[in-house]
Amino acid sequence: MHIDHKMAILASIAYLDSKEAKPKIKELGYTGSKFFERSGAQCHAIWNKDEYILAFRGTEPDELTDVLADLNAIPRGAMTHGLVHSGFRGEIDKLWKQIERHWSGNGGETKGHRGKKLYICGHSLGGAMATIAASRFEEAVPVEQLTTFGSPRVGTRNFVKNIVTPHRRYVNNNDIVTKVPLFIMGYKHHGKRQYINFHGNIRKLTPWQMVKDRWRGYKSGVLDGALDHGMHNYVKATSKVK
Repeated sequence: MHIDHKMAILASIAYLDSKEAKPKIKELGYTGSKFFERSGAQCHAIWNKDEYILAFRGTEPDELTDVLADLNAIPRGAMTHGLVHSGFRGEIDKLWKQIERHWSGNGGETKGHRGKKLYICGHSLGGAMATIAASRFEEAVPVEQLTTFGSPRVGTRNFVKNIVTPHRRYVNNNDIVTKVPLFIMGYKHHGKRQYINFHGNIRKLTPWQMVKDRWRGYKSGVLDGALDHGMHNYVKATSKVK
């Protein structure tokens, strides 16, 4: 299984609670997991003897805390370089101490997971949280790969240009969440875009080809941008990656 598809599955599993997630995580060959939750922000730590993965839960419209996080677009210090979206930083801040303690072992629950290959992933708001988490981790340890699906823009130019972690950023056709916060507000995307076309295939397109492909999506209906955001689209598309 390609690592991108595995990350897509784990980003999807991140929407489940601990009890529901555990058997699915085990099916993927991982031996341990821990669920972090605080005031609506959620993340699963998943590991085996070689890897440690953080999978951040994305936006759920019926969760008020998620909606507020998405709308609070005032830039704020990233704790590393540049500025990031205040709402996104607020969500990762809720969990950050728990995650740090678990990774390092300072919480006393385990000996920690230092030395393992570190991967970080997330969908939607979870993708934004994952990006900020990667920027913080890489200050001390290398992050093997950041993989995001339908992520919004997270920070300003200075924040983006200082992230060194390899980042594969998946965008499905007209996924509306990938278009906010607005470019004119100073927000930029990070990472190597992996574009999924109208037919569900990952393609490198010229600007004109992309315009035509996105128009195919727009013609399919007024809810196209919202439907394209669904995590199932990303799981299906990455299953074709070799």
